[in-house]
Amino acid sequence: MRRLGVDYVDLYQAHRYDYETPLEETMQAFADVVRQGKALYIGVSEWTAEQLREASALAVQLHVPLISNQPQYSMLWRVIEEKVVPASEEVGISQIVWSPMAQGVLSGKYLPGEPVPEGSRATDENSGAAFIRRFLRDDVLTAVQKLKPIAAEAGLTMPQLAIAWVLQNPNVASALVGASRPEQIASNVAASGVTLDAAALAAIDAALGDVVVRDPQKTYEVSPKTRPA
Repeated sequence: MRRLGVDYVDLYQAHRYDYETPLEETMQAFADVVRQGKALYIGVSEWTAEQLREASALAVQLHVPLISNQPQYSMLWRVIEEKVVPASEEVGISQIVWSPMAQGVLSGKYLPGEPVPEGSRATDENSGAAFIRRFLRDDVLTAVQKLKPIAAEAGLTMPQLAIAWVLQNPNVASALVGASRPEQIASNVAASGVTLDAAALAAIDAALGDVVVRDPQKTYEVSPKTRPA
């Protein structure tokens, strides 16, 4: 905090679930941070529905404001919808989602049957190339291209459409986006407040079809069972 030049942070989040530490210890540590005035609210990242319920119950006992979960969520990756979102609504937690553009795939710049663009994230092994690879299948990229007329009809760019889509979920409070240029930030911010009508949402679902990953079991595969020594 001294390096940041602040006396406290608004939100302090645990990154992934720690299977090697009892949840009671994690929540007590959170409570200590809040009571010391170092954070106003606490949150977690990529926790399962069951973990969120258990943490929320402990947070109530400790009088700690647990308010957020930070999962991956996009048009292509919807694994939180079946279990995590209902559990979050039940206990009063919202989502701060990451990768709403599926690592840039939903920008439409990756084309089926063509090499990835030079300088893109998919070419940088130190900046997520392995992570984005799962979306670089021709069936996925072909489906994504079908979103272009939907975005145009809505008066949006492809990135704006992707961000607006995740923000349509009433349990999503915010979307974390990356940018390599200032103008990208200005453009992305324009997606805030956009309302996609039912026809647009249906067209998106029809365009993407079965390339969407929905399996809620994926939420149980994110946090490592052991931590590096």
